[in-house]
Amino acid sequence: MSFEKLGLRADLLKALAQKGYALPTPIQAQAIPAILDGKDVLGGAQTGTGKTAAFALPILQQLSESPTETKGPRALVLAPTRELAAQVCESFQTYGKRLNLRSHVVFGGVGINPQIKALFQGIDVLIATPGRLLDLAGRRAVDFRNLQCLVLDEADRMLDMGFIHDIRRILKLLPSKRQNLLFSATYSPEIKRLSEDILDRPEMIEVARRNTAAETVAQSAYQVEKNQKRVLLSQLAQEGNWEQALVFTRTKHGANRLATQLSSDGIDSAAIHGNKSQAARERALAAFKKRSVRILVATDIAARGLDIKDLPFVVNYELPNVPEDYVHRIGRTGRAGKDGQAISLVSQEENKLLWGIEKLLGRKIEFVGSETPSNAKPKPNGTRSGGKPKNRSASKRPSDRRSEERNGPENGEKRNADSQNWNPRETERQPGSRRRRRRSGSSKASPNPSSEAAKPLNRFRKFFSKRPLVPSR
Repeated sequence: MSFEKLGLRADLLKALAQKGYALPTPIQAQAIPAILDGKDVLGGAQTGTGKTAAFALPILQQLSESPTETKGPRALVLAPTRELAAQVCESFQTYGKRLNLRSHVVFGGVGINPQIKALFQGIDVLIATPGRLLDLAGRRAVDFRNLQCLVLDEADRMLDMGFIHDIRRILKLLPSKRQNLLFSATYSPEIKRLSEDILDRPEMIEVARRNTAAETVAQSAYQVEKNQKRVLLSQLAQEGNWEQALVFTRTKHGANRLATQLSSDGIDSAAIHGNKSQAARERALAAFKKRSVRILVATDIAARGLDIKDLPFVVNYELPNVPEDYVHRIGRTGRAGKDGQAISLVSQEENKLLWGIEKLLGRKIEFVGSETPSNAKPKPNGTRSGGKPKNRSASKRPSDRRSEERNGPENGEKRNADSQNWNPRETERQPGSRRRRRRSGSSKASPNPSSEAAKPLNRFRKFFSKRPLVPSR
């Protein structure tokens, strides 16, 4: 089936031809006719299958057929991350460049005043992240009275990031009569409940089995110790002559540290995460797309919205805590029918996380090998993974070593062994105790233990005995 048979207008077909799109993907072939008919849609498809065009093309056609002079947006697209929002806006502008329609994107991390000015001038399609949209709505900078269509893109990721309350607040601001489209790469009970709340008899479109990666992605894993991951990654990149690889870590600090270490190994690297400014993120992404940076280290916030053409490698430097995030990570490669490789570096502590991922995918991820990297330092005998060599003499306290010098090692060890179990009620001072040692034969010692037990010690006696006498008047 061609795009002409889907009922798209000539202006949109010319834009698709310039992009080199000849045939629609399965999600596009099913979603475009349903959206043009005005139906609500619940679409489930893997990343990289053309979901953005599946809703952007019919929305542009609907809006172009009913022009209006209103300034408020007539279509609203909610996206979880800045990168995804910017990518969706770029798609709307590319497909609709021959149409008299205005598309604009708003997200946090940049100034809000230029966004308010753009909204005041009037737009047709608004792409936004939930937080910034609520900020604009709180300033009465956006008018939803003429809204006709709402799109929740990557809805599962928005729920994972805790946007469910923001989404429900936004829904209260929108007109009740509208078309709703919900797209998600994974399908969870939370997505099911959300779809039941906002969709009205939706058209269910599912082009692949739920919670699976594309078949064009070859998945493999290496069993490696945690402190040898960076060495192995550097070795794989250099021996394999990697030109582009997207590496995922769990934390922002870890992404910065890994990018610095790889750069010290002679591999041009950059980091991208939530703490970076929008300008810094755009610079790093642009350098990676131009291949002036070979490895881009990112956190899961960048797992959505990064559309790198023909990306060959995705590396899970650290496995995600949520199995669904694994699907979104490796979805950055193997897009649009191209082949890709997803490599996971798995430490002993992450085997449980790998088992959860395999359970979600319904398949095993084969290990390539568990060899130590060739340039890794050998561990000393009797050493834990990443630990210091055991040295019994170094681990002893200075006082123990001095006692061994005076009395010999056997006497010192015997005294230490005898002092391990001690009674805190004993009168003699024990090691580690702050109790004072009582001298034998002292005048303070009680000659009769029975009388001492019968007459308890008055702890205030010393205090009262030293009180100055008040002279009588």
